[in-house]
Amino acid sequence: MKKAVLVINGAGGVGKDTLCDLAEKHLKIRNISTITPIKELARMCGWDGSKDDRSRKFLADMKQLTVAYNDFPTNWAMGVFREFMKNDEQILFVHIREPEEIEKFIRATDGFAKALLVRGGERMKKSHYGNAADDCVENYKYDYYFMNDKTLAEAEVSFVALLKEILGE
Repeated sequence: MKKAVLVINGAGGVGKDTLCDLAEKHLKIRNISTITPIKELARMCGWDGSKDDRSRKFLADMKQLTVAYNDFPTNWAMGVFREFMKNDEQILFVHIREPEEIEKFIRATDGFAKALLVRGGERMKKSHYGNAADDCVENYKYDYYFMNDKTLAEAEVSFVALLKEILGE
């Protein structure tokens, strides 16, 4: 079975999760984010699940602390990657925002993972978000780019076509 691991990135609000949900209608998908275990820690600290700029900065800062301490986000994602390689899922999306963390994960998979940047949406009009995760998304040379400026139906067709091309179908 052909598999692909895609580090998916883009500023908050460009539609990454929506695209992954659309792809799931057509392919066997696993969709994770290296911020997921950090969100669990943040909830213990009183974070209420908000996605405002203040919350995004809090999560980004907390993630950087765990990276510096024991590289927790990459180690967690590698555990999911190893599980994915053994099952029947076709595409693993790994949401990683920081360029250095993207590169670290791709190296950890011996280059099997590739990077995809999603652009578009209202938040792309903003040039500064106040956190390294959003502010630095363009600071990486991605393998694939997807412009999310279409209707949902058009985006679904285009995005699934890109994924099938990546899978070699």
